[in-house]
Amino acid sequence: MVPRILVVDDDPMTVELIKAYLEKEHWQVILSDNGRDAIDIARERQPDLVILDLMLPRVDGLDVCRILRSSTDIPIMMLTARTTEDDILLGLELGADDYITKPFSPRQLVARVRTALRRNRTFQRDDESMVFGALVISLARHEVRVSDQPIALTPREFKLLVIMAREPGRVFSRQQLLEGAFGPDTESLERTVDYHIMNLRRKLDEIQAAEYIQTVFGVGYRFSASTTAS
Repeated sequence: MVPRILVVDDDPMTVELIKAYLEKEHWQVILSDNGRDAIDIARERQPDLVILDLMLPRVDGLDVCRILRSSTDIPIMMLTARTTEDDILLGLELGADDYITKPFSPRQLVARVRTALRRNRTFQRDDESMVFGALVISLARHEVRVSDQPIALTPREFKLLVIMAREPGRVFSRQQLLEGAFGPDTESLERTVDYHIMNLRRKLDEIQAAEYIQTVFGVGYRFSASTTAS
């Protein structure tokens, strides 16, 4: 099936540039110039990826991201002129998978879209389930349960958990986790890994008083397969 990509931006020149490069890859491009319509289009057309500007009329991009993330785990790539670290971390907090700042390289954008689509398909195809006591990770359903209670994770949190859970006890550096969850060409900051890990750990520990994700100071993080409830 041809991937469907929703591009949400109110700048006609930017939209036409992105559209031209995406269509060269033979991807189907859906356009929206405001946040409210983008939400409706995403729900109706169910795109495989969303490229989302932040400064939008009617509903801004951050709210669009938050609303979409509450009901779908499709990749959301923010494309914006806001370049501060706080802006980037806020976008990631709301569930964005990637963050590209303007001005941008169209070829790099295409490469990162391709990586996001490939990783999303890989996770969707995998029918593996991993069980660690009360913790169950189902890749086929993209679902995590602790003590049979579902845990709502963002796509990045889920990928980080899977990366570590596949090799229990191994210590991963922040850079290794960043490349594994965001792709080798990512320009994201290593600090974003800390943020996602913090949220992941909080969500898991709220259900069961256990430290599944452990910090190895000065090195990175590891998954503990021997964790039991205290």
